[in-house]
Amino acid sequence: MGRSQGGLTTKLHLLAEGRGRSLVKRLTPGQASDTKELVPLLDNVAVARPEGIGRPRKRLDHLTADKAYGSKANRRSLRARRIPHTIPERDDVRTSRARKGSRGGRPPKFNAQRYKDRNQVERAFNRLKQFRAVATRYDKLKDRYEATVTIASIMIWLRAKPDRRRP
Repeated sequence: MGRSQGGLTTKLHLLAEGRGRSLVKRLTPGQASDTKELVPLLDNVAVARPEGIGRPRKRLDHLTADKAYGSKANRRSLRARRIPHTIPERDDVRTSRARKGSRGGRPPKFNAQRYKDRNQVERAFNRLKQFRAVATRYDKLKDRYEATVTIASIMIWLRAKPDRRRP
């Protein structure tokens, strides 16, 4: 019998837009690594065009993430997709690079001002946790819990005020 994905050990991974509403979600077992989930999340992105005409965009304007998503593979994938990103460097990676000297390479670009907007993901989680069924995770099956999170996300989008600015 495998580990529960709908129970207390579930991790919910989100990509949220600038106003704290979720765009893409993914459920994984609690022991799964965060860093491996960025690429599957990016594969499922579909952002509506401002005019509402045409197929959705697959490329984000910018991605801000925490240190858990700062692996070389993730940065390489973001560069290949031409997505500008702000992800801080982990301390152990910084130390290792410094120890290597000039062979360690350049540090990745980091915009501290842009990084302050990372709390939009935290806000998206807080909005989802306002729904008791999402916060308590009573659903035993992964599909049911995922459906609960999807319904909560839809309700958040429907309650949101229209966005007056271009995304």
